[in-house]
Amino acid sequence: MLSSPIDARAKRQAFRLGLASGRIQRFPGAFTPLSTALIEAKGFEGVYLSGAVMAAELGLPDIGLTTLTEVAQRAHQVARQTSLPVLVDADTGFGEPMNVARTVHELEDAGVAGLHVEDQVNPKRCGHLDGKEVVSTAAATRRIAAAVAARRDPGLVIMARTDVRGVDGLDAAVDRARALVDAGADAIFPEAMASLEEFAAVRAAVDVPILANMTEFGKSPLWTAQQLEDVGVSMVIHPVSLLRVAFGAIERALDALATEGSLASQVETMQTRARLYELNDYQAYAAFDAGVFDFEVPGAPDRQHRGQGALP
Repeated sequence: MLSSPIDARAKRQAFRLGLASGRIQRFPGAFTPLSTALIEAKGFEGVYLSGAVMAAELGLPDIGLTTLTEVAQRAHQVARQTSLPVLVDADTGFGEPMNVARTVHELEDAGVAGLHVEDQVNPKRCGHLDGKEVVSTAAATRRIAAAVAARRDPGLVIMARTDVRGVDGLDAAVDRARALVDAGADAIFPEAMASLEEFAAVRAAVDVPILANMTEFGKSPLWTAQQLEDVGVSMVIHPVSLLRVAFGAIERALDALATEGSLASQVETMQTRARLYELNDYQAYAAFDAGVFDFEVPGAPDRQHRGQGALP
């Protein structure tokens, strides 16, 4: 009820243990705090918060227009809602090394388990688009060193994303990954890999976990979690997938409403009222204060809920 019973330090420890487990950690991208309840219920290991999704929710393209304040607020809303570790996209760290340090403090306070900082030039663009520019290795490593130095909780995972593969090729990406690890990165996010062999090459080059981005319509084929685990990938994200699924359904429903005059044909595909109330834990609020909720929800399951309890 209200928020997860598990504190941020415990989530960070769970994230680190998962990355070290040898089993690939699957982090679907949340596009609302409520969607974390479904991710958790379906047995995934964590939640990803994508910069592209946060921008899209504001009606903006993914070119670095969101602010640290907006990202930190959304990160807090998402992280407090789930017992799973949350990894958040911190873009380029919102500025120079001192700005990167402040970014770490703000996101640490938001309760995330980890964040990644990338090596693109501002204004950045989606990692699976052409025409990207990256900063020098010296500038990229300064960003990561600043993030590591600013971290107050040693459990917070500082991940370095590199977009060099799409600019200068695989060998340059491997060299950049090694430099980022030397600067203190806990994990490496090599963006836009073209083959499983490329992931294996990065895996062989560094002694920290690596992440695969399985975004639809991108540069990388949509490999399975098992295929990625087999070449040594530690974590896979599906950053924009749930947003795309949801907006596809919304568009189809709006088309039906426009042509048919009602949504009667769409009801079978909708989430039920009972399922919505289950996900936002109505019953726990009822147990806490009967004045909040004192009616039966048709079709609601009879089960115990997380956080259920009574006033002392």
